[in-house]
Formats: sequence, C-alpha cells, structure tokens
Amino acid sequence: MTMKSICVYCGARSGSDPTFATEAEALGRAIAAEGWRLVYGAGDVGLMGIVARATQAAGGDTFGVIPQHLLAWEVGKTDLTRFVVTETMHERKKVMVMNADAIVVMPGGAGSLDEFFEVLTWRQLGLHGKPIFLMNVNGYWDPLNALLQHVVDHGFADASIAGFVGSEPTADAIIDALRRTL
Repeated sequence: MTMKSICVYCGARSGSDPTFATEAEALGRAIAAEGWRLVYGAGDVGLMGIVARATQAAGGDTFGVIPQHLLAWEVGKTDLTRFVVTETMHERKKVMVMNADAIVVMPGGAGSLDEFFEVLTWRQLGLHGKPIFLMNVNGYWDPLNALLQHVVDHGFADASIAGFVGSEPTADAIIDALRRTL
C-alpha cells in the first residue's frame, strides 16, 4: 500500500488568531501520526512553517514545492524529505495536487484562495476527484462557504459544487474526515 499524501494550502503568515497556529501544529502532528505525507508550499514561515515543522518533529514525511522566485521570501525549507523548486506558481500548484490524495485549505490569504479556487475548478471540470476540505478554524472560512452558496444561488454553478468541498473546524475533525474519504 502506498503512503497517502495530504496537500495543505495555508498562509505564509500566522494570522491574527493564535488558534490558527495551534491547529496548524495539530494538523502536522496528526498527518505524521497517520503515516501520511505532507505536501505543501515548502515555506518555513507562517502557518506553512508551523505545519511542516510539526510534521517533521512527529517523524512525518514532507514534500515541499516552491517556485524559484519565492525561495527567499517564503524562506524555502530545504531540510524536507523532498524539496522541489519549480519555475512558476502554476507549476507549483500542479506538482502539489498531482502528488496528493486530498487537499486541505487552512486559513490563509490571496495565495491560499488562488490555490483553493484552482483546485476546486479542476474538480468541477473533472480533472481530479480528490477530496477538498476547508479547515474552518473559528469560522475563518464562513464567508467563503457563504460565497460558494451565493454563486450556486445565482446560477453560476451547479449545486453539486458544494459536494466537492467539506468544511471542518479543527485538525482533529479534518483528520477524521480524511480517514473516511481516503
């Protein structure tokens, strides 16, 4: 049986709520405890760095993917199990998704939203069938969930799009949902 890989999109910042960092650490430890591999953006800053360091500290496998132009800005974490440098952001996103069995979107900013919408669009178009989960810590993604429903309500997406995205409030709930779907 091959190792399952979880792609985690998250902020290069830690955000204003300390619970974001606590849950990032819990997610990293839990991924390792399950024997899964973390696939993420290879940064050593913000929630990215927290989830990666927690996975490593718990003995987990890590696969980081970073574009050349972000190596300095996101402080490329080169001590990962596997470290890949890409030419572009698009290539980074493609490599991350192709090397994952599921996607988890933690709190983050424009980059995390870009990653989420691309992977959601790919799912909608049938380019992959991987589960997508929003880690909705303290309701962080409530506005995004409402926006997705708004898009459906106004006829710009089929109601089935809601079935492509799960939303769970904590790392423990995310892990439980992943166990059910992988």
